[in-house]
This record gives sequence, C-alpha cells and structure tokens, in this order.
Amino acid sequence: QVQLVESGGGLVQPGGSLRLSCAASGISFSVNAMGWYRQAPGKQRELVATITGGGSTSYADSVKGRFTISRDNAKNTVSLQMNSLKPEDTAVYYCNAVPYYLSRSWGQGTQVTVSS
Repeated sequence: QVQLVESGGGLVQPGGSLRLSCAASGISFSVNAMGWYRQAPGKQRELVATITGGGSTSYADSVKGRFTISRDNAKNTVSLQMNSLKPEDTAVYYCNAVPYYLSRSWGQGTQVTVSS
C-alpha cells in the first residue's frame, strides 16, 4: 500500500552536488516526520536527515552543513540537496517515515556514487 519512489542519484566527482527527490503515497505525509536514510556496502543503514511535519530539521554529524532536507506537503514529496559530496557519501539513498516502521515498506532507493 505504501509507495516510496526515490530519484536523482548518479555519479558525481568529489565536491559536486546532487538533489534527490522522493514521491510518497499511502502514508499520512503531512503529519509524519520524513527522513533520508543511506546504506553503503558492508555498512548498517543510517538516518542522515530528518524533517518533521512542521518543518524542523536535523542531520547526522557526518552530513551536517553539507546536506539540506526539505518537503512539499501539497505534493507529498521530500528532497535532499547534497553539496560538497565526498567519496564516503557513496551509498544507496532511501526516503521513509521517521521512525521507518510506520510505513512497513521501503522503496528501491537511488544510487549515489562519488568518485573521480
């Protein structure tokens, strides 16, 4: 029932930028906190950015100052602007509710690769 569709990933050089987008359906988008998660090979999934229904944001220390999360409740979308990208940002990025178990589902994610 829940559908989460991420897009915008790709291959960029260190120092470059990408903007990820997520279209959500089947959840109470306007009242739920939403977040961007990422998982690199051999690593645990981590929450990197959160935005509440009221628009308050928080970030993991590893991305603070470089990433910005935003949402458009009218369109049921959430975005992640990523600047000053580093090789360690390479991962599959997913959007989901925060906490994630509220949705009972994950999308396919979008691959971000930072390499020269």
